Amino acid sequence: MNIVIVGAGEVGYCLADELSRKNHGVVVIEEGVESALYIDEQLNVLVIQGNGSSAEVLVQAGVASCDYFLSTTADDRTNLVACSLAKALGAKNTVARLHDQSYIDNQIVNYQLHFGVDYLFSPEALCAMEIAKIIRNPDRVMVQNFARGEIEVQGLTVSSGSSYAYKALKDLSLDANVRVGFIHRDNKVIIPEAETTILPLDTVTLFGNAEVLLQEQEKWEGSQKEQALRVVLYGGDETSISLVRLLRNPRFKVRIIEKDLKRCKTLAEKFPQATIINGDGTSRRLLEEEQIGSVDYFVGASRDDEDNVMTCLQAKQLGAKNVILLINKPDYEGILDHIGNSIGIEKFVSPRIASRNDMLRHISDESFVYLSTLPNKIGRILEVRIDSDSQAVGKTVRELDLKGIPIVALLHKFSVKVPLPEDRILAGDRLIVIAPEDKIKTALKVLL
Repeated sequence: MNIVIVGAGEVGYCLADELSRKNHGVVVIEEGVESALYIDEQLNVLVIQGNGSSAEVLVQAGVASCDYFLSTTADDRTNLVACSLAKALGAKNTVARLHDQSYIDNQIVNYQLHFGVDYLFSPEALCAMEIAKIIRNPDRVMVQNFARGEIEVQGLTVSSGSSYAYKALKDLSLDANVRVGFIHRDNKVIIPEAETTILPLDTVTLFGNAEVLLQEQEKWEGSQKEQALRVVLYGGDETSISLVRLLRNPRFKVRIIEKDLKRCKTLAEKFPQATIINGDGTSRRLLEEEQIGSVDYFVGASRDDEDNVMTCLQAKQLGAKNVILLINKPDYEGILDHIGNSIGIEKFVSPRIASRNDMLRHISDESFVYLSTLPNKIGRILEVRIDSDSQAVGKTVRELDLKGIPIVALLHKFSVKVPLPEDRILAGDRLIVIAPEDKIKTALKVLL
């Protein structure tokens, strides 16, 4: 494929390197003279030194014939304008990197539609998803960046007093925006069909919108309440903002430590359910005062890697059960791979790695990708791209012959939802399905 990348910072450089290694034709537009020279020397790509939001430069880069156009600079407005121009000039698919989450809010204006952007990604939001997966589902299925983070995966244990106990799946009064993906029962994993009966002590994994799942919780678990998890975030930047949104379920008690008073006031207005602490998270005295030693998760998520490392080390030493570290500099990644566990840091996340993994899944010649393997390897979660020649185009979900293969998410160009039986499949859609090992070929035959 022909790919044009604007901006060769840490994310853009990493993507250009990976994509060129996969034998794609890559053109990099970089405004900085020294950076452009460095990329030209280091990577097997065509480098154009110039302004990526200039139509003249985009024409020179050949955007009219490119399969993917990625604008990955540190400036959101540059990325949106560059994608808009590239789409007008003929680029097949445009991708914009965004930092400010307000551009993803469609309440007033759909920025994605307005600027002709086919896909938006935020390194900070991707990191927040990685961290949220660890906190929300530590012992359950790990789904990578599931449905852009808009569909939550939650496991609930069925109580003997549940209104759903001893009922067949087809007889449950489930919200239309929820799907039962699979069931843990007596050390076995079951992908349910309509006739599957729900039993007490089953652990049912649900897929759906976070608010809807919260409403469903009591129906499954009865009056029993899950113990609240205490989560402390160091740093109030975009990663923490995205993470608080992903942890808005009342079972998470979130505190944010931020030394900038103005930012603290903004955070307090945005997230009244969270506790905002104005102070220096690297101060051991402050960590002791906030009883960090008793928290379930401590996350070092500021923009300063050195501060993140030091505050995480102190939190672990004070007794925090789990410590997660955000690392921005690629030079530190290799070191932490080797020494992370030995110094008490169980997991680290990187905006560069998260962005690379997300883009490599998105930019693919393959019509489907495996997102995750189910427990006990009984099946897989697949994301299937519906091409224009697919026999599924034009059919409703109800009309697809996918018995025993739940569709848990439908990704349209600008929206994500749990599909209803009457939803119609369009070319360009992506479906996320759960398929037993012996039905994977059937699912692909129906959808491809």
